[in-house]
Amino acid sequence: MSSDLLMAERTADSLVELFNSLFAGSLNTVLLRGDDEPIYLPADETDSRHRVIFAHGFFASALHEISHWCIAGAERRQLVDFGYWYKPDGRTAAEQREFEKVEIKPQALEWMLSEAAGHKFHFSADNLGSDIGASPEFKCNVLKQVQSYLQDGIPDRPQQLIRSFQQHYGTEPLTPERFSLEGK
Repeated sequence: MSSDLLMAERTADSLVELFNSLFAGSLNTVLLRGDDEPIYLPADETDSRHRVIFAHGFFASALHEISHWCIAGAERRQLVDFGYWYKPDGRTAAEQREFEKVEIKPQALEWMLSEAAGHKFHFSADNLGSDIGASPEFKCNVLKQVQSYLQDGIPDRPQQLIRSFQQHYGTEPLTPERFSLEGK
């Protein structure tokens, strides 16, 4: 597949199609493009489906929200935004450390999904109202979690997505050598 064709197919719409083909029927969950902030909405009286809604059609936002969905267990998938604590931009250093603790596994999966989709991964401090970025310790912890997943096994839902992405985008298998903090 030419790189031009590959780039043309690497769109948020392709992620929506791939995700929905795997999970709309099996787990009654769909990925949807949103107009505002990302959110997860469990099935309710307005929609019988669980909805992973990503921000503004951004490919990276879709991967990030998918990663959170992959981490959430069955009980959390019954709660709006999985019942997670969230403080918007402008977190203090202490609040940022707490944020980083709960973001290790989702960002490790996001990095792996990004690689499988042939998309550049960026660590997210999700703290635009502050000059506090992703700490070097956080980046190391995310890399360690990626290595752990590769060694010990990737959970089922992200593994299904990785296989689907690799097949659709024509990317190589995930190996430890593909993950490094150089240039991050």
